[in-house]
Amino acid sequence: MITADDLIGLIRAYNPSTNAEQIAKAYGFCQEMHEGQFRRSGEPYYTHPVAVARILADQHLDDATIITALLHDTIEDTKASFVDVERMFSREVAELVDGVTKLTNLQLSSRVNKQAENFRKLIMATSKDIRVTLVKLADRLHNMRTIRSMTPEKQQQKALETMDIYAPLAGRMGMHWLREELEDLAFQVLNPDGRKSIMRRFIKLQNETGDVVQQIKGDLLEELERAGLEGAEIQGRAKKPYSIWRKMQNKELSFSRLSDIYGFRVIVDHESDCYRVLGLIHQRWRAVPGRFKDYISQPKSNGYRSIHTTVSGRNARRVEVQIRTKSMHQVAEKGAAATWSYRDGARVDNPFALDPSTWISSLTERFSSEGDDGEFLEAFKLEMYTDQVFCFSPKGDVIKLPRGATPIDFAYAIHTRIGAACVSAKVDGIRVPLWTRLRNGQSVQIITAEGQTPPASWIDIVATGRAKTAIRRSLREFDREKFIKLGKEFARVAFENVNKKATDRALKTAAKHYGLPSADELLARLGSSEIAARDVVAELYPNLKVRDTDEVGPAVALMGLEPGQKFTHGVCCNPLPGERIVGIIFKGHGVVIHTIDCPNLLHYETQMDRWLDLHWRDGQHAATHPAQIITTILNGAGVMGRICTLIGDQNANISDIHFLDRKPDYFKLLVELELRDVSQLHMVLTALEADSDVAEVSRHRNPELGRDIDSMNGEWGEIGV
Repeated sequence: MITADDLIGLIRAYNPSTNAEQIAKAYGFCQEMHEGQFRRSGEPYYTHPVAVARILADQHLDDATIITALLHDTIEDTKASFVDVERMFSREVAELVDGVTKLTNLQLSSRVNKQAENFRKLIMATSKDIRVTLVKLADRLHNMRTIRSMTPEKQQQKALETMDIYAPLAGRMGMHWLREELEDLAFQVLNPDGRKSIMRRFIKLQNETGDVVQQIKGDLLEELERAGLEGAEIQGRAKKPYSIWRKMQNKELSFSRLSDIYGFRVIVDHESDCYRVLGLIHQRWRAVPGRFKDYISQPKSNGYRSIHTTVSGRNARRVEVQIRTKSMHQVAEKGAAATWSYRDGARVDNPFALDPSTWISSLTERFSSEGDDGEFLEAFKLEMYTDQVFCFSPKGDVIKLPRGATPIDFAYAIHTRIGAACVSAKVDGIRVPLWTRLRNGQSVQIITAEGQTPPASWIDIVATGRAKTAIRRSLREFDREKFIKLGKEFARVAFENVNKKATDRALKTAAKHYGLPSADELLARLGSSEIAARDVVAELYPNLKVRDTDEVGPAVALMGLEPGQKFTHGVCCNPLPGERIVGIIFKGHGVVIHTIDCPNLLHYETQMDRWLDLHWRDGQHAATHPAQIITTILNGAGVMGRICTLIGDQNANISDIHFLDRKPDYFKLLVELELRDVSQLHMVLTALEADSDVAEVSRHRNPELGRDIDSMNGEWGEIGV
């Protein structure tokens, strides 16, 4: 823990004109106010705000922000008041401290709503001064660095909140280093075994290949020196464990199949040098198609500028190279902090630094009318991801959307009325499915029809908070009576499980707990699966134990079908409980269930009247749901038996094994499983992935199957009452 003099010394190094007296005064006030308070680790509490101030000093921030960091918990946790802080320091500091202070006296309906309301206040304060967010993010970073002193339950809660809100917010602020550290610290708590598995693979790879980073840096340096760019700086490192894990999950790849696990940066003096370096790299190594991005000519919305390219480098290993100037690098590293950074006693004038207050203000105006704190939180979380695509309307207007957005998002971005009436779309003049992911520079034309209303399945397709909010509002209005009727049944069953009745009075009380205006609104949320009935019961009767319920069997696994309606699982995608699903109606046969990303849904894009919005029922599902995995294992004594044991250890049942390929040194297997849900599938894949004798493993799907109703070889089930 650093002293006041140490902290002042750090600040003076970049800001010689700092008000050392005020910094020392804030340090002493912090110690005095937190006297007698201790952290869970046993350390004096004031060491926490001092550590937060140190983090911000390392970012070269101004005196007011450093003082705010030292005082950020005084108004909330000590006898100090807003007036005290204003009198001793300044109005500016007092308002910053108040902006960081959490709501403690607000009566909220649930922990989830409290989190959302606290976040709403943070965003409102941020829209006035971005430094509030910088202090809050530094506060969260230090709490995550010291999270091991918390209880396991608290660690899980804080790690989830960090992964869900604060890490994406840091990314949206352009503070990439902070996002990566927050994600990795949360990853250690949420999935320690997964992180250890990644680290073991790294160590094994380094033992086999040597120090790849230094080798490739040497190759790059040699090329630049030959071209006369001796002043260029080269940085290289292996990517963070969580970044690799996320890529493995998103692309369903094993570690051995990942290519660009090493990243390099070339930092030069001038923008023209960036393109010169790009040419040198592409002359020396072969560029990987589709992996080039020019964020200099088209910067990201948070001000990030750089050239990204991936090349096949030494020993054919793919490496990602980022090329930028020193000014661009400062923004890439500091993000929003760059707008408040000091050097030689003055704020740094960086032409590339963007103050994200404009973005935050526009979103605050857009979502501040949302009465539901949970929807506000979800909508804002969706908007925090930085990757953007720019598309054009037929009139040439530019519409900015998050990466992964669809024509539906495009329609809602123009106007809610157009989004609701959307029936199809043309991209660059070609009709495409509504779930098509838009790319930069595409021209999008929305086709509408009177009387059209958005189906519930759109919620799982769209990527923007604006679209999700509008669709939910439309669905609640259109299907309100249907959802209320369904919600009554859900409530009746849940209340009976604790020997209670879902009376009007009980439902009205529950509605107040959730901040809803009426019991009917609560029932509508229950019927639309936005709120779980068992959570309502737990909120009203926290001390009552819910009766153990029977295992959810195949006949009652789905919600959204009519009693007696026949259904079967699509053999093309084998949907599992926990995955987002839709149903396609086949007259005379019943409903075929598909995952929302099943390619075969493309065939029914123009037949939206055949689509059904379905959900898996809450609870422990029976281990009867089929899934297939393909794995390549070493051909060695006992390997096959151990693989089967690993699968069995996850309580998964092997129904069949097919040998797809036999070689002297390896086997390629298709393993058919019977599982409870998608979480169990991920457990199986993770267990196999961590085994040193497994070269690769992935989930297997076969879109060629299931395109015709006659090819369905599964048994048709019938939904229970």
